[in-house]
Amino acid sequence: MEIRTARLTLRSARPDDLEGMHAILSDPRATLWWSTPPHETLEQTAAWLDGMIANGPDQPDFVVELEGRVVGKAGFWRLPDLGYILHPDVWGRGLAAEAVKAAIDHVFATREIETLTADVDPENAASIRLLERLGFVRTGFAARTWNVGGVWKDSIYYALSRADRGATQGEQAPA
Repeated sequence: MEIRTARLTLRSARPDDLEGMHAILSDPRATLWWSTPPHETLEQTAAWLDGMIANGPDQPDFVVELEGRVVGKAGFWRLPDLGYILHPDVWGRGLAAEAVKAAIDHVFATREIETLTADVDPENAASIRLLERLGFVRTGFAARTWNVGGVWKDSIYYALSRADRGATQGEQAPA
């Protein structure tokens, strides 16, 4: 499976993505709000990548490439839960929004799913802005939901319904 945007290619994960994904998942800046601490070994990333590959090409979870270089992942590791991470070298260029929007558009175009969800750390202001810009609405909050490297993190929950997505796209939502 492959999706092309103006600048990016979103595609199914492959074993040769290991070095590129390790560069991301081992970077403490990239994993600051991720569900695990930075990967310390290539073997940790290999196990993570094997899991992504095992989900198969029908799972809408994509490796993100920019100019042929792996720069992140975006999509749904388990529908309807959205997840994304990009290498800090490409932050601030609108690439996360481009990748996440493409993944969302793909799911709504190919799946009979009415609502997508996201779980974000309250301190992750950039991710909150991104989700809200894409039409996600806050649905809840919970304290101490993730223990990452011995530190408890909180969660703000977001959702995007098919109807709300249509409204943010300037389309008529179904009655």
